[in-house]
Order: sequence, then C-alpha cells, then structure tokens
Amino acid sequence: MKKRNAIIMAAGTSSRFVPLSSERPKGLVEVKGEVLIERQIRQLKEAGIADITLVVGYKAEMFAYLCDKYGVEIVLNEDYARYNNTSSLIRVIDKLDNTFVCSSDNYFPENVFMNDSDDSYYSALYAEGETNEYCVTTNVGDYITDVRVGGRDSWYMVGHVFFNHEFSEAFRKLMIEEYKKDDTKQGYWEDLYIRYIDQLPKMKINRYKEAEIQEFDSLDELRMFDGSYIENTRSSVIKLICKTLELQESDVYGFKNVKHNGDYLHFQFKVGDFTYEYNDKTEIKIEKI
Repeated sequence: MKKRNAIIMAAGTSSRFVPLSSERPKGLVEVKGEVLIERQIRQLKEAGIADITLVVGYKAEMFAYLCDKYGVEIVLNEDYARYNNTSSLIRVIDKLDNTFVCSSDNYFPENVFMNDSDDSYYSALYAEGETNEYCVTTNVGDYITDVRVGGRDSWYMVGHVFFNHEFSEAFRKLMIEEYKKDDTKQGYWEDLYIRYIDQLPKMKINRYKEAEIQEFDSLDELRMFDGSYIENTRSSVIKLICKTLELQESDVYGFKNVKHNGDYLHFQFKVGDFTYEYNDKTEIKIEKI
C-alpha cells in the first residue's frame, strides 16, 4: 500500500451551527464524549496515516493544542472569511499526493480510512426524494461522469475524499492556474473539479450507508444524534437565553442564523410556537418577534 497523508479542512465559521459555532469552531464540538476533529485524527492514525495537516482560520488559536497532543501540522488560512474552501486547499496544494481530504466536522462511527483503494474517490450517501446536494452520475465502472447541484433519488457527495497521486498531480496544476480567478476563490474546490471533470483523471464514487457518515448542520440535528445536547447544549449563549427567559435548555430549538461573521451574533430560535431573536451587535437583545 502506498504511503498516504491527510488534510483536514477546519477554517470555516459554520454559520448554520449557531450559536455553538460562535463560541468554538465546529470541529472542536464534542459529540458522544469525543471532540469531532480529535476523533478523526485518531481514526487516521489508526489507519497508519501519520502525516496530518489541519487548515484553520476561524478561531485558529483554539486548534493549537492539537500540535502537541497529536503531532499534526497546522496551516493558517487568513482568507477564510472572504473566500471559500479553495482558499484552504491552495495553502496545502503541495501536500496533495495519495491524500485524504477531510472536513473537520464529520463523525464516522466506524473508521472509514482503512480503505486502501488505489483509485481516487468521493464518498457518497443516497438521498430519497428531492435534495439540494451535489448529485452524482456514474458509469458502469462506478466512475463519476457528471455532478449536478440538486436532484432526486440520487447519490450525493458528502464526507471525505481520496486523491491518488495521478489525480493530485493534475488537480494541483489546474488549481494553481485557476486560483488566479476570483470566481475560483469564491467557489468550492468541488466546483472546479466538476467544471473540468472530463479533463481530470477519473474519480470513483464510494457509497456508504446513511449511518456511516454523520454530518450536523445545526444544533437540532446534533441533538438527534447526541441526546445529551437536549438538556445541556454546552453553550453559554443558550444558557444566557434560558436564564433571561426562565427556560430550560430543552425548551429552545429551531436555531437559524441571521448574521454570524465573528463580529457579532444574530440568530433566531423557537420556544414553543413563538420565534425569538438574539442580537449582540451593540448590546445583547433577546426579543420575541
């Protein structure tokens, strides 16, 4: 088996995960007793992958302890707030080889990195009915031939990706050239892959069952997977809301971001049938709307 390395993308603000993401990066949220990114690092190491690089941006200093604890390398993406995930990948472009490209906020119940495939692949789950995800079309060899945003009853891209050496060499050259363009900086690296799919080495789909890749877009989704968050959200913001409104943490749900960019926090939430708004731009306001 060829020597492999891993890149974990951890730079974003995860604004849909309010208010927890206002207090810590999503990858540092604890799920079922383990910090998300720590669990992923341990799984990579169990699979024999020692060369692990984290690309951080939002609240970057909170990741620093991982260097000593796990011996990972940390790379800072100073453009995380104005550009998309291409701005993270470009900073580690020379590390692409036989490489896992991961998201810091995925939870894998079983170790998915034991796969020793020589083929490049993108992990996928199946969506029944309508979906707004990146939907994949494959040929008889299970190689990806087309990707469309949105679809129905389709396999869609989610979770970790594996670049083999051939794919990495081609994608590196493409990315370096295309990153000169503003629309590339504003987009996902996956969009670049889709645009040039016919010119790049082939990538397979790696199909998983729904339970095998967990992704939490909101606190409400996390509560469905880890019930301990129903009574204890580990959020000082929610604790303040509950103290102010004389509620239990389990009474508060339906969190929806209005604005969270690191400067101030503005989101909506529900209590029963009522919608409230939290805004701390000038002073903390908690109001029914």
